Amino acid sequence: MGDKNHNKEHATDSKKESKQNASQKAKPSVTASNTVKSNRLKLLVTIIARKKAEYYTDLIQSFEVNMQMVILAEGTANAKMMSLLGLTDSDKAVILGVIQEDKIHEALRTLEEKFHTIKDGKGVACTIPLTSVIGTLIYGFLSNNRMTVKESK
Repeated sequence: MGDKNHNKEHATDSKKESKQNASQKAKPSVTASNTVKSNRLKLLVTIIARKKAEYYTDLIQSFEVNMQMVILAEGTANAKMMSLLGLTDSDKAVILGVIQEDKIHEALRTLEEKFHTIKDGKGVACTIPLTSVIGTLIYGFLSNNRMTVKESK
């Protein structure tokens, strides 16, 4: 009787293993020509003087940033505080761009250098991690990975 139960358990385990193997075989294999190099993306937020927005969008684009959005903004300091600080213009631009994680260090270093060297080019920049992106094509576009975009025949 013990042998029957042992054989029954062994048969059940074999069925589970064969189902797992079948489900693994059913998954399509990824070919080398269609592989997507996983690269995390972050949102690069840059706040600068509005009159320098075009310059900074061009600069940020040089780091393979495919999508940028410029939002017009205004500083929060009142006129009295601005005159105390020697500031004349409160018109700002907020640039939002999606950047690859491996390009962030170089981009922030370059932005910091430009903030110090360009006349009226002061600004602030930071990144926010993106936890997910819906769709392979969208990820391919944002990460500047052309391999994910299928060509129509």
